[in-house]
Amino acid sequence: MSGLLVTGTSSDAGKSLVVTGLCRVLARRGLSVAPYKAQNMSNHSMVCRDGSEIGRAQHLQAQAAGVEATSAMNPVLLKPGSDRRAHVVVRGRPAGELRAGEYATGRAHLAQAAFAAFEELAQTYDVVVCEGAGSPAEINLRAGDYVNLGLAQRFGLPTVLVGDIDRGGVLAALYGTWALVSDDDRPLLAAYLINKFRGDASVLQPGLEEITRRTGMPSLGVLPWLHDVWLDSEDSLSMGAWGDADDGVPDDARLSVAVVRLPRTSNGTDVDSLAAEPGVDVRVTVDADLAREADLLVLPGSRATTSDLAWLRRTGLADVVRDRAARGAPVLGICGGYQMLLDEIVDDGVEGDGTAGEGGAPTGSVAGLGLLPGRVVFFEDKVLARPTGRWRGHDVEGYEIHHGVVTPEGGEDFPGGHAVGPVIGTIWHGTLECDGFRRELLREVAATTGSRWAPQAGASPFAARREQMIDVLADAIETHVDVDAVLALAQEIR
Repeated sequence: MSGLLVTGTSSDAGKSLVVTGLCRVLARRGLSVAPYKAQNMSNHSMVCRDGSEIGRAQHLQAQAAGVEATSAMNPVLLKPGSDRRAHVVVRGRPAGELRAGEYATGRAHLAQAAFAAFEELAQTYDVVVCEGAGSPAEINLRAGDYVNLGLAQRFGLPTVLVGDIDRGGVLAALYGTWALVSDDDRPLLAAYLINKFRGDASVLQPGLEEITRRTGMPSLGVLPWLHDVWLDSEDSLSMGAWGDADDGVPDDARLSVAVVRLPRTSNGTDVDSLAAEPGVDVRVTVDADLAREADLLVLPGSRATTSDLAWLRRTGLADVVRDRAARGAPVLGICGGYQMLLDEIVDDGVEGDGTAGEGGAPTGSVAGLGLLPGRVVFFEDKVLARPTGRWRGHDVEGYEIHHGVVTPEGGEDFPGGHAVGPVIGTIWHGTLECDGFRRELLREVAATTGSRWAPQAGASPFAARREQMIDVLADAIETHVDVDAVLALAQEIR
């Protein structure tokens, strides 16, 4: 079997990006490639065709590799429900919880599942490109590690270390990582790669040579900052990053969208397709004025609905949502955001952190915003599905990941939910990636608000935009990274 591990000097160093690009590059060379991340900690996930749940990044990497995504590609998914509790998904299915105190010592069974999944992929594909998590220099977690150097030790995986030069101190980060890992682990660090460089790469060369001299790790190349590449992220920091301010649409024909950044936002990638639409400006915000004045306000998914609803009330944003509804300004709630718009939420701690009981309501029952008639009840069993439908003559496809079951009590049918006037809710994620549906919805928002926005003739489908971005990334890796050296490393697996 053949494989390698891509890890980083820190979170968000570019591991997901590099793995995605390598999957496309190696697939172009005729190899069958599988992405793999032993453990992902993220509230941004996707439902595979077989009904299993994995991290969105691994789903996208499978697309880059040209293969069907499966639960083996992300066998362990931890979904934070609070600062001290994470919901565990193993091989795509719910598998209990993990408390903060158990993180370092209570994961042996998760490691077994992760290793078995890797072996499954290695027996099926020519190359398995693995993504680490965080940094291998987190030596406080090394004893129970199975996603960074613990994985590499188990399977003899050559490891490529990615450093983010944009945040500064990349040479110190590379050398510090190499110095901090144990003597047993250090030989696994086979090479390094610089990411997000701007300017003349020759200026960096003396530093790279010194890193190689001190560590023995050769440089595989220097990836430039790629302005036009935004890939599905593991967190909500890059929500709405697909926008293009120079799309040619005049200021008086634009549409503004405000997306509330909830403390426990989940599947924030739902709004990426809005940001990619010409003439649509997406702001992810907690600013009440932006939320009040936007043409469309979006309440995204949440991994802790009752807790995030309480936060919405504390910040005054709940009043902004109610005010918008009263004056006929459009509001769209997605999954958890939809649940907040209902009359009642019944959750005895199944999903969030058990903060029910506000305002004198019975334990486990919370009053919603009361803008959509109905209630939601949370159950232990999770719904994982890939539903389809039609709306205004357009096909709609989405995916469901939720414990809460909504019972509407009036209003107009909407795919995955219902609507009352300009207030719309859906339990389905991903529907906005359906081009006809998205543009018809935005056209109705524009008509409601008096905006001159209209869909731009010839605008690229969202799926094509995502494919183009993967290709741009792969082209950059072909140009700036020694891919032959990467292949040679992968073939060294014991």
